[in-house]
Amino acid sequence: MHFYIRCVDKPGHLAVRKANRDAHLAYIKDGFADRIVAAGPTLDPDLEGMNGSVFIIEFDNQAEAEEFAANDPYGKAGLFESVIIRPFKKVF
Repeated sequence: MHFYIRCVDKPGHLAVRKANRDAHLAYIKDGFADRIVAAGPTLDPDLEGMNGSVFIIEFDNQAEAEEFAANDPYGKAGLFESVIIRPFKKVF
């Protein structure tokens, strides 16, 4: 089953994002790359700064998706203001 995960950064936390980016990317690549349909940062209107993350990723259930989000180095570093996890149906 696919899940949509939307993470919104806390305002003024770009330094936290940058400091944890390598660990975040390693976490994704080492354990979840084969499950990802789409993933990447959301951008500020000027297209320069990052302000959140979006994943469409496959898990067996909601609990696995929640565990993934909870163990993301960004989440552990306190980067996110909010995290929304919803089942997602891929149509196209």
